[in-house]
Amino acid sequence: MLPSKSKKNYPVYFLPNQNVWAIFFLLFCCYACTFSPRTGQKAVTEKQYFVDAIKGDDAHTGHSPKQAWKTLAKVNSHVFEPGDKLLFKSGTTYEGQLKIQGAGTKNKLIIIDQYGKGAKPQLNAKGKHQAALLLYNTQYIGVNNLAIANQGENREAKRYGVQVELSDFGTAHNIALRNLEVHDVNGSLVKQQGGGAGIIFINGGRTTPSRFDGVLVENCSIKNCARNGLLINGNWQRSRWFPNLNVVIRRNLIQGVPGDGIVPTGCDGALIEHNVMRDCPRLLPRGEAAAGIWPWSCDNTLIQYNEVSDHKAPWDGQGFDSDWNCRNTLIQYNYSHDNEGGFLLVCNDGSSPPTNNVGNVGSIIRYNVSINDGHRTQGQHAGFSPVIHVAGPTRNTRIYNNLIYVTRRSAGMDSTLINLDTWHGYADSTLFANNIFYVAGGVKYLYGQSSRNFFQNNLYFGRHHSQPHDPNGILAAPGFKSGTLKENVGFAALTGFGVVANAPVVGKGLPLVTTSIKDFFGNPVVPGQNPSIGIHEPAR
Repeated sequence: MLPSKSKKNYPVYFLPNQNVWAIFFLLFCCYACTFSPRTGQKAVTEKQYFVDAIKGDDAHTGHSPKQAWKTLAKVNSHVFEPGDKLLFKSGTTYEGQLKIQGAGTKNKLIIIDQYGKGAKPQLNAKGKHQAALLLYNTQYIGVNNLAIANQGENREAKRYGVQVELSDFGTAHNIALRNLEVHDVNGSLVKQQGGGAGIIFINGGRTTPSRFDGVLVENCSIKNCARNGLLINGNWQRSRWFPNLNVVIRRNLIQGVPGDGIVPTGCDGALIEHNVMRDCPRLLPRGEAAAGIWPWSCDNTLIQYNEVSDHKAPWDGQGFDSDWNCRNTLIQYNYSHDNEGGFLLVCNDGSSPPTNNVGNVGSIIRYNVSINDGHRTQGQHAGFSPVIHVAGPTRNTRIYNNLIYVTRRSAGMDSTLINLDTWHGYADSTLFANNIFYVAGGVKYLYGQSSRNFFQNNLYFGRHHSQPHDPNGILAAPGFKSGTLKENVGFAALTGFGVVANAPVVGKGLPLVTTSIKDFFGNPVVPGQNPSIGIHEPAR
């Protein structure tokens, strides 16, 4: 466009002052853009710290692989800022403890990860530290792709692979552990001594209530760790209720762990799904109690799509449990098999004061499979291993649409399918409905002084001594598609336990759900419609 005739064309050195300053400003911006670092280069490099145990040097800047640091001592002396990344070279090993200083923010997490190709970098405390990785009073941090070990010459109480701890901190947000290989942690086997664990989250302090809001443990393996696998601790007393929130434990493998697999404590709304616990060794001493996956002093816990097998604890030893001071626990779509202590424990201690314990109320256990659970023959409690154990004054427990497959019992094994007994009180209002109780040999039922037990629309196959009163119960073969169990590892092994279209269980269940849910195989269960008995809702 041509300049307007009404405007004068000044030489640059005669331009009005405001125009001169405008041109200088534009020139400055152009200069800054020309010489500023490109996005993704220097600005990011200043936030990256590389560590190489072989070729690194602590005198380096740490800002590139060629300028990598060498030791954990150097890393531990640095205070990390929001958005920083700490990267360990693949295939390298670091002896000692990694203790992170600093915290991220909501939009700028501190990330710890590996760089390069090869095996995960290894942190090995060798029993010289309480934990190989310590995150203390920090938040907004993610740890990925590390191998972690902490095995000393002798077992030691409170020895961990990963320790995430708060002390008088308040609320810590968004801590994520992904793709970690935690192995060979030889903590104490005795719970009262403090035990030990592959991964533990701890709340502590004396003055400021502390909790985690946003915990993710995903795609980690915890192998050969003692006593336990993964623990989330919290404020368990109702008089000091300040629960952890938004806890997710997903797709982890726990193997070779003799004690508790996954236990959230003092949490509200924890989600535990798609985890596997297996190959539990017989290591716990006499009287030690442990189980697979269970909440303790928690509200609204959801436990689903998990597989627990081979538990051999001297006491308890079930695959799943809804425990002390828990409200509204939902255990669904899980697979429990070959656990010596049984499939399920629901319990509460009637002697604990109500200021700390509101009781075990409203537990729901539905659409689960139990096969060959409850066959303890060794130790102090040999011969006591009911498949379903309800202990103490629990209230309003509903156990429905499960498949309980009890294999033939040999001499010395407990033949109890359901035992409702005391822990300073007895259960009240327990419903067993729409379950398939498939028994290869014979089983019995024990009720103690429990009250208001309701058995409705269950199928009983095999010999059931002292069979409960069930007006609409069915005595027949359930109509499984195959009816045989060739391989009991993994969910894929269970497809044969779907039922044929004309099976006697189809449409014979008691309607219990008020919202749309799915059966064990993912088929819809329609609210208000009589469901099928068992875990499968075939098309009608």
